[in-house]
Amino acid sequence: MTWHAGADLLVVGTGVAGLTAALRARELGLRVLVVSKESVTVGNTEWAQGGIAVVREEERDSSDSVRRHVRDTLEAGAGLCSTAAVNTILGDGAAAVSRLRAAGARFDGSPAGTLSRTREGGHSAFRVIHAGGDATGAEVQRALVEATTTEGVPVLENHCVVELSHTEWGAVGGALVLDHAGRPGLVQSPAVLLATGGLGQLYRATTNPAVATGDGIALGLRAGAAVADLEFVQFHPTVLHTSSTERGSRPLITEAVRGEGAVLLDVHGEPVMAGRHPMGDLAPRDVVAAAINERLVETGSDSVRLDATGLGKSFVERFPTVYAACRDAGIDPLVDPIPVTTAAHYSCGGIMCDVDGRTGVTGLYAAGEVARTGLHGANRLASNSLLEGLVLGSRSAEAVLRDLRVGALRRGPVTSERLPAAAVVDRAWLRQLMSRHAGIGRHADGLREARSGLDTAAVVRPLRTREAVEDAALGLTAHALLAAASDRTESRGCHRRYDHPATDDLRWRRPNPLRLDVSGWLIRSTPEETREVA
Repeated sequence: MTWHAGADLLVVGTGVAGLTAALRARELGLRVLVVSKESVTVGNTEWAQGGIAVVREEERDSSDSVRRHVRDTLEAGAGLCSTAAVNTILGDGAAAVSRLRAAGARFDGSPAGTLSRTREGGHSAFRVIHAGGDATGAEVQRALVEATTTEGVPVLENHCVVELSHTEWGAVGGALVLDHAGRPGLVQSPAVLLATGGLGQLYRATTNPAVATGDGIALGLRAGAAVADLEFVQFHPTVLHTSSTERGSRPLITEAVRGEGAVLLDVHGEPVMAGRHPMGDLAPRDVVAAAINERLVETGSDSVRLDATGLGKSFVERFPTVYAACRDAGIDPLVDPIPVTTAAHYSCGGIMCDVDGRTGVTGLYAAGEVARTGLHGANRLASNSLLEGLVLGSRSAEAVLRDLRVGALRRGPVTSERLPAAAVVDRAWLRQLMSRHAGIGRHADGLREARSGLDTAAVVRPLRTREAVEDAALGLTAHALLAAASDRTESRGCHRRYDHPATDDLRWRRPNPLRLDVSGWLIRSTPEETREVA
C-alpha cells in the first residue's frame, strides 16, 4: 500500500507529550495527525504511578516555591541540568497542570477541597499531586485520550514509523510508516514531533511497557539529530520481586510509598539507607538504587524488603495499584514487607532539543522521555517527567505554529518511499548483554565487550515488519548508549563506573553529544553543531 497524507504536524507517539501536543496544535488551528504503534491508550504514560511534581501558588507548603523545586531538580541532576531549561519548564508547570485539569483530568483531593500532595525522593516539600492513589499516569492518559477523541484528532493506530523522510533541501518532511499488515505508506508533513517514550526494553527487567524500544532515538539519529546523556539510565529502586528468573516488564512500587513512611530493609532487617544520605529512604533514585545493589551483593540476596506495614489499612486506599500487584503475587503488604529490587525505569537523555522541542534538524521536534531538554541532567527528580511532557507538548505545538508562520518550515516533495535495511540483533540476547554490562554498575572491559558483541551479532535485514523496526531501533540505541557510557570516564548520577568511581567536574560537567556521520557511524558532535539546542 502506497499512499500520501498531509498534515501541518505529524506526532509520533500517544503518551502525555504526544497527545498534549496534538491537542494544543488542534486548538491553534493546525492540521495534526498522530501515529501510534498500538492503540492510542498504550504507552509509558499510563504506567506512571507517583504523580506530577508541581508548585501551584494557590496550594503549596508555606515554605515551598518554584525556586525551591528548581533547587531540588538541580541537586538531583548532579551538575548536568540546564538551569535555564529547569527554570522555564518548572515555571510553566502550574499552567500546564491547569490545562490538563481543564481537559478532564481528575486528581485526588483532601476533605478541605484542595488537591492532595505527597513527597517523593529528592523533594524537599510535599508538591507531588496524584490521581487514583497511585494511578496518576492512567488518569492522565484517560483524560488526554478522551479529549483527543472529543476533538476529533485523527490517530493512525497500529502503525509503526520506519524512518523519517527528508525534503530535497534536507529538512524533515514526513515519515515512512507500516500499517498492521506490514504495508508501507508515506505521511508528508513539514513538522514531525517525536514523542515515542523510552528505551526500557533494552534491559531484562524494566518498568516500561513492551512498546518502549528506543524508536525515537533511532529515528532521530538517522534523521541527523544529535543525542546526549544516554548513559544516564535511571533504575527505579523498588519494583516488585517475585523470582530469581523474572524478566520483562515488572510491577512498579511507587516511590510515594516511601514518601508516606515505608522503609527499606535488607534480608537481615537492617536499614538499607542508614548513613547513606541525609534524606535517607527519600534520597534521589540513583543513590537509593546503588545502595540497594550494593546491599544485595553484600548479603547474597536477590531482593531487599520495603516495609510498609506501619501504614496500616490506609495503604489499600492510597496505593490500590501496588496493593493489587502485591496480592496477585501472594504478598500482603499490610502484614509482610514487600520484596523489591531495581529495574530500568527512565532515560534521562535523548534527542537534544530546546525548551520548545526544536532539534538541530529543520522540521524535527522532540518532547517527553525521548527528548533531552536539560531538565533531568544526570538523574531525573521523581515525578518531573509527566510535568515535562505536559509543558514540552504544548510548547512544541506553539513552536511549530511560529515556525510555519515565519517560513522556517516548507512543504515539498520528500525522498524515496523504499523500505530501508538496517542492522538487527536478537532481542533477548541484547537485553541480557545490556543488563550485564550497562546496568547500574559499569566497567570499561564490560562496555568494550558489549560493543564488540553487538558488532559481531548484527545482521542487516530489510525493515518490513514492526518487530524488525523495533529490533533495529534497540540495536542502534544500545550502540549509542554504550558509546556514551564508554566515553564518560567518571561516576555521576545514574552513570556509575567501577573503574572511575569519582566525579570529574573538570572534564565531564557537560553533555557528550553523539550523532551519526554520513556512513552511519556514531561520532561526537562538536559544540558548534549542537549549540542551538544545548
